[in-house]
Amino acid sequence: QVKLVESGGGLVQAGGSLRLSCAASGGTFTRYTMAWFRQVPGKDREFVAAIRPFGGNTVYADSVKGRFTISRDNAKNTIYLQMNNLKPEDMVVYFCAASSTVISSTMRTMSAYHYWGQGTQVSVSS
Repeated sequence: QVKLVESGGGLVQAGGSLRLSCAASGGTFTRYTMAWFRQVPGKDREFVAAIRPFGGNTVYADSVKGRFTISRDNAKNTIYLQMNNLKPEDMVVYFCAASSTVISSTMRTMSAYHYWGQGTQVSVSS
């Protein structure tokens, strides 16, 4: 059983930056493709970014491409989401997810991920 704990959320001004972290425990970290999703209340979770076990392949949602960067530190069992030029529409809850079975065609699909964190809130003031 993999446990994921997000941190780093908070309040930031529009145009500012924030870095989210997700620490994993309870599994072999390098088995897992890791991802960030986000969710507006009342809507399905939206894909943000994903990274393969050794970082060689990353994918992003068009809405964050060029502004957000996903990375991982396998020695620390942690992934990160560096968010720059934040916009009011980025003000949602961000979730970390893990999967050992996701394939390239499903990296953006919520149902492909088996383990989830509890989420961290990002608030953007305009």
